Amino acid sequence: MRLEEFIGDGDSIRLIERTRDYARHFFEREGTHGFSHVERVLNLCLHIGREEGADLEILALAALLHDVARPLESEGRVEDHAVEGSRIARHYLRSLGYPEDRVEAVAHAIEAHRFSRGPEPETLEAKILSDADKLDAIGAIGIARVFMYSGEHGRSIEDSLEHFEEKILKLKDLMYTETARRMAEERHRFTEEFIERIRREIEGEI
Repeated sequence: MRLEEFIGDGDSIRLIERTRDYARHFFEREGTHGFSHVERVLNLCLHIGREEGADLEILALAALLHDVARPLESEGRVEDHAVEGSRIARHYLRSLGYPEDRVEAVAHAIEAHRFSRGPEPETLEAKILSDADKLDAIGAIGIARVFMYSGEHGRSIEDSLEHFEEKILKLKDLMYTETARRMAEERHRFTEEFIERIRREIEGEI
């Protein structure tokens, strides 16, 4: 996806591209929360943000930096990757001389992006980032990610289906923005159809 389709300012595009390069170095390997997830969240943020009238520069920076501390959490080095990620984002953006009010807007969106714990997102950009992160767990991509995780952790197909019931199928009702709600409905419908199909195959019906 070309940033120029969404952002017309050259300085803004250069900042976002620089931040993409900075964020990428935090991810040594791919997986359910690898850098490909970050780039999908960025794409979702830009599409939703354009529809909702968000500040796309703040949104893009938050999307690129939202999971930089996820590998640290996975290694047990930090307790909450959202809190640590907001700290890293503040340090990075301040080092570039980015305006302090915009630094805080990015940091808040990162700290509030997890639906499973606070703080609640207070800005439009924070709500969109949270929505985009949840959307990447639903639909065809979400299904692929669940089974990637299961392969990484030795989880059975049946256990994976329980995860869909316990978490994934509840996400569509947790969206903040109207655009994300529309997208979630379609992705949710696809996920339900897949679950019904795989259950019938497990039972030997088809």
